[in-house]
Formats: sequence, C-alpha cells, structure tokens
Amino acid sequence: MISVLKENAAATFVDSIPFDRNDEINTGVESYSVYQNKKSTFQVVDYRDPETGKLHQFISTLPKSINPGTIAMIYYKGWTIEKAFNNSKSDLTERKAWSSNLYALNSQMCFTAMAYNIMRVFEEKSKANNPERIHPSDKKYTEALNKRQEIAQGKDRFFNPLFFHARISRICSYTIRSLQNAVITGKSLIAVMDSLARHLKPKMVGIEKH
Repeated sequence: MISVLKENAAATFVDSIPFDRNDEINTGVESYSVYQNKKSTFQVVDYRDPETGKLHQFISTLPKSINPGTIAMIYYKGWTIEKAFNNSKSDLTERKAWSSNLYALNSQMCFTAMAYNIMRVFEEKSKANNPERIHPSDKKYTEALNKRQEIAQGKDRFFNPLFFHARISRICSYTIRSLQNAVITGKSLIAVMDSLARHLKPKMVGIEKH
C-alpha cells in the first residue's frame, strides 16, 4: 500500500532507514523512516518535489528494501496506470457486468484481460521493433515534460529525471482500431504491425540535466 500521510495522523517515529542519497532513484527523498500507530508499523518517505520545493509524506507498507524514491515515483505515476485501465471501460466498452453469475463474471474478466493483453503486446512490440521511434502519445508526453523542466530551470529548480523513464501508457486508439479492422476484414497480423510502425513518430530526447 502507498498513500499520502495525513497531517493529523497519529503516528510515532520509531527509527530511520538508511538509503543511498546518491542514487538517482532517490532524487528528492529527504528521509526514510519507520513509524508506528498503536500496533501497526509502516514506512514514511519524506519527499521534496525538486520541481516545486513542496514537501510530501508518503506512507507505505512495502518492504524496507524498496528504495524510498521508488515509492514516491509509484505514487506519482499512478495516474498513468489509471489511464491504462481506462482502455477496458472506454475502448472495450466493459461498463457493466454480463451477469450476476460468478462463472459469467470470471469469463468476462478473462476475455477482457485477454483482449487488453493482445493489444498491449502489439503496441509494445511495434515500439520494440522500432526503438528510434515512439507513439504520438509518448511524444506529446515528452514535450510536456520538457516544457515543465524548462519552467523549473527558470526558477533554479529541476524536474525529477525519473519522469522521463518508461511508463505504462494508455493503449492508443490507432492500435485498437487497427486490430479491430484486422479481425473484421481478415487482414494479416504482419500488415497490422507494418501499419503500427508507420504510425510511430521520431523519438524525442528529454531534458534531464539539472
């Protein structure tokens, strides 16, 4: 579990957890500690956003061996994962259950997961086969990060470089439409992959220096 520690949380400091401050993964982490609330113990990460200077406290029940910077980044990247889940609701139109029967519900979840995984494989495979290119959505995402980095540098701050690393993104509508058309028209899977490759854009370089 990872969440934000509430300001009025009744938690008592127990001990500090050592971590490598020179590791890029821990960018922005000021402290990593064990806290206790009654009989429950948990970890707290004090993370100061290098972009804004604002201090955030994240509570976690993950093993202490997990880098505190990883905990902070998982929390921040949660919205991209939610975007990926949105594929099932919006693109696969799985908005309601087929039945109240447990067997039917399990079947629906399995079919939905299978459809999603097939689309994900095609999209990721197209990127793996063309490492010098990216999807339009990834290009837009990188452009937004570069703009935020420039603004931060103008304030003598910097954008956490970890945001420029790989992310779980929403499967683009072009990939979904291509696979749907292939199923309907009997188009070969090789032709689908060629179509996805042509849709890719030149890769951008993130401004990671700080």
